[in-house]
Amino acid sequence: MAGPAGAVPEAAGGAPRSPRAYARRWVFLLVVSLLSCSNATLWLSFAPVADIIAQHFLLSMAQVGWLSLIYLVVSIPFGILAIWVLDSVGLRGATILGAWLNFAGSMLRALPCVAAWVPNTFAFFMGGQSLCALAQNLVIFSPAKLAALWFPEHQRATANMIATMSNPLGILVANVLSPALVKKGEDIPLMLGVYSIPAGLACLLATVCLWESVPPTPPSVGAASSTSENFLQGLKLLLQNKAYVILAVCFGGGIGIFSSFSALLEQILCANGYSNAQGVLIMVLLTVLTVRPEVPSSSTCQHGEDPLDWTVSLLLMASLCTLFTCVLVLFFHTPYRRLQAESAGPPLPWTCAPELRAPPEAPGSAPPAQRLQEPPGPASCLQEPKDSLRL
Repeated sequence: MAGPAGAVPEAAGGAPRSPRAYARRWVFLLVVSLLSCSNATLWLSFAPVADIIAQHFLLSMAQVGWLSLIYLVVSIPFGILAIWVLDSVGLRGATILGAWLNFAGSMLRALPCVAAWVPNTFAFFMGGQSLCALAQNLVIFSPAKLAALWFPEHQRATANMIATMSNPLGILVANVLSPALVKKGEDIPLMLGVYSIPAGLACLLATVCLWESVPPTPPSVGAASSTSENFLQGLKLLLQNKAYVILAVCFGGGIGIFSSFSALLEQILCANGYSNAQGVLIMVLLTVLTVRPEVPSSSTCQHGEDPLDWTVSLLLMASLCTLFTCVLVLFFHTPYRRLQAESAGPPLPWTCAPELRAPPEAPGSAPPAQRLQEPPGPASCLQEPKDSLRL
């Protein structure tokens, strides 16, 4: 049974175990990646076909927009709660909870298409999206923790990249697959059913294949020596960390712009003749800045409303991207403490003398070269640990 986080397991005789990587870490990575990808497709499944959704279910474009915007609204109050859940119940419990919320949300969205008695289609769509939004808070915080707890230092960046990039991959899938599946209103049930399949598979794998939150033996020196602050104390330390605040503002702003653009892309393109959500403030602001065009446009929007001119909104989006990038490049300078800690290697098992000097030569003693071949302590005292040579 795995000990508490940060504790170094001991082998027989009380000596600390060497770091070890387990093959099942790849199963954990697969589950988290599939769950993240599925959650992103559920988020944006309505946005690329917003006009058809609005026309078929007699909804306004604002209602369809809220089906994507709800993800960002839910993340504000429940994002911090999700961090507490990850620290309290562990990575396995949080992943299973997120997988079940994601699957339940995908099924609730599809209910209006298979049950004719549903009185309010929008309520079921919004309820399903809200459950998926709750799952997203647990999903997007998992990759870094998974990489730190399960992968050795030379694989940590790769694992983090795979799990993190699964989310934009899901966004890409939604933007390609939704228009391909939905040509008319009658195709919407097929789209909702297709997106439920990976959600169900991720839920099954998370429930059956994930056995523990942390491996029995840490995979790296950093994982073995890592500790967690009290939750509230940790938040206080973060707010006092200048580098973290800069990173949060710039990275959060970029994610907000990207999310807003993804949710509004179809509405922007159809107004300009092309056929098939910080983020909350950005999406609302982009919508407010739109105006009615003065001249007729080559609109392909099918929702029956007059198209909008998104020029000012897109210029604002580009300006914000430039601002966040400049602030990040100019002011974000921070040491990589985890890499520094691991490059130092594990502590030596006993304290060596600061200097090894040959004692004064006595009559009849062995030559100096011979005496240096017989050190007074373990051989590790004569050499630096190999880990200390790594950068």
